[in-house]
Amino acid sequence: MNSEIIELKEDISSSPLYSSDLAPVPMDKRTWNMWSLAALWVGMAVCIPTYILASYMIKSGLSWQASLIIIGLANILVTIPMALNGHVGVKYGIPFPVFGRASFGINGIHLVSILRAVVACGWFGVQTWIGGLAFYAIWNALTGSTGTPELSAGKFVCFGLFWLVNMYFIWKGTESIKWLENLSAPILILIGVVLIAWSANKAGGFGIVLDQGDQLGKTSVVMNEINGAITLQLNPLLNPDGSIKATDFQVSVPLSDGSVKPLGWIPISNTFQLPEESAIDKGSLTAGKKPVQVQFRAGDTIRSSVVNVSITKLADGSPNFISYILWLTAMVGFWATMSLSISDITRYASKQKDQVVGQFLGLPGAMVLYSFVGIFVTCATVINFKDILIPDDAPWDPVSLLAKLESPALVIVSQIFMIMATLTTNIAANVIAPANAFSNLLPRKITFLGGGIITGFIGIIICPWWLLNEISGILIFVSGLLGPVLGILVCDYYVIRKTSLNLAALYKTDSEYSYEGRNVNPASMIAFTAGVLSALVGYWIPALEIFYHLSWFTGVLVSGGIYYLLMKSKIRP
Repeated sequence: MNSEIIELKEDISSSPLYSSDLAPVPMDKRTWNMWSLAALWVGMAVCIPTYILASYMIKSGLSWQASLIIIGLANILVTIPMALNGHVGVKYGIPFPVFGRASFGINGIHLVSILRAVVACGWFGVQTWIGGLAFYAIWNALTGSTGTPELSAGKFVCFGLFWLVNMYFIWKGTESIKWLENLSAPILILIGVVLIAWSANKAGGFGIVLDQGDQLGKTSVVMNEINGAITLQLNPLLNPDGSIKATDFQVSVPLSDGSVKPLGWIPISNTFQLPEESAIDKGSLTAGKKPVQVQFRAGDTIRSSVVNVSITKLADGSPNFISYILWLTAMVGFWATMSLSISDITRYASKQKDQVVGQFLGLPGAMVLYSFVGIFVTCATVINFKDILIPDDAPWDPVSLLAKLESPALVIVSQIFMIMATLTTNIAANVIAPANAFSNLLPRKITFLGGGIITGFIGIIICPWWLLNEISGILIFVSGLLGPVLGILVCDYYVIRKTSLNLAALYKTDSEYSYEGRNVNPASMIAFTAGVLSALVGYWIPALEIFYHLSWFTGVLVSGGIYYLLMKSKIRP
């Protein structure tokens, strides 16, 4: 891999495609070293989604050990394209929108860079709302207020406050971002270690905590019909000595007249058969139209949440090979968009070794560590909190965990660290890429600061306080369709051009990258469309759903292959 640094020799400052923010970073401003890049990834990886990542896999039936292995392997895999695309940032000092002009054309790059920007803007809004809620929790702890689950003026004020904090670091530029990440990384790692030590000490031992992991993977209540009898299998949590934490449970069944009848509190057991009462609407039960409601309690005061359960087919519940592959794909997709725009950051490094080693040191390790923190702390709550009676009530996300802390001082300190974790992720992952993408639309008029402000306002416009869950689903869907972009970028840079770019031509309107005046490379558009369709075909046709589940890998391979076939005879290396 060629590690030489290519600097711009020609004066192209009068070009409409040139601006000081999009220009190659000169050597005297390349201040990011290996530890800066490692710290950057620690700062980005430590966030609420990372904390709860393994919970989804454990709830689906995977062990905590398998979950961590998949997370580690997935992040090693995704760091490979990070390092590959990071190469162009170090060698030429250019951001993603400028790099993409080579393969997509000087106008064609707008399609994918703005699509990437929209995803980041959405996450910016979501993360800023979460950060605002942390400020709101601090205010409540200071004033002794209990707060409100509904929208309130206080929540919007705190959202605005956290938004302004983000805007400050955008205004100060990339050096302030490096300072923030370098400051936060060791603190965030220390907090993870402290959380593990605190949980183990409070629960009575490291091994005792991990032993609780198998419990959290079980479904709280399973209902089956066997030979006409409807039976409930109950899986309340156990104490370390094997005793059941719950003392009683109550079953409420739907009746034929549309009402619901509680059957009263019953001493805890592992199975329960519904009585043969004619009034019970068994037809709706077996058809899955009406649920049975189950609640657990310990003594007279501690009660679990209500579990709605319907008929399920008997199955061993063991994950198969396909489920492991699907989870691996999902975990790769977690940072897939950053693999496209990583040159936005590596352009501030002066050595290829720094960007490669820094990324491999920072990303996989931080993701595994904080996923483990989430697993360990949640397992410890089974022992440390008496009111957690069933797996459904385990506080997988840190917000739910913090709600159980009674000390205002602990709440304030923990929320400060949550603000720090959210801020470092938001600035690095959700601001730099869209700021450069918007700047690339009109390089002479929109600066990096202007692009960052646009990002901030879009984060408000999407109203994350109303559409939090819906936005997250949409953003994950769109992110999965960006695999084709990676396939095209890597194929063009490494296979077609052998890492050799005409740096000055990337900023000219009449160069080889204008593609004979079309300003769009037809090959990349065809390959991109084919890659997206190859993933979506599995969404439309159930028999081919594997292509949809593996959308990121599918897109990379299909688009990269088609792009190579279309380009190999047209562009000389």
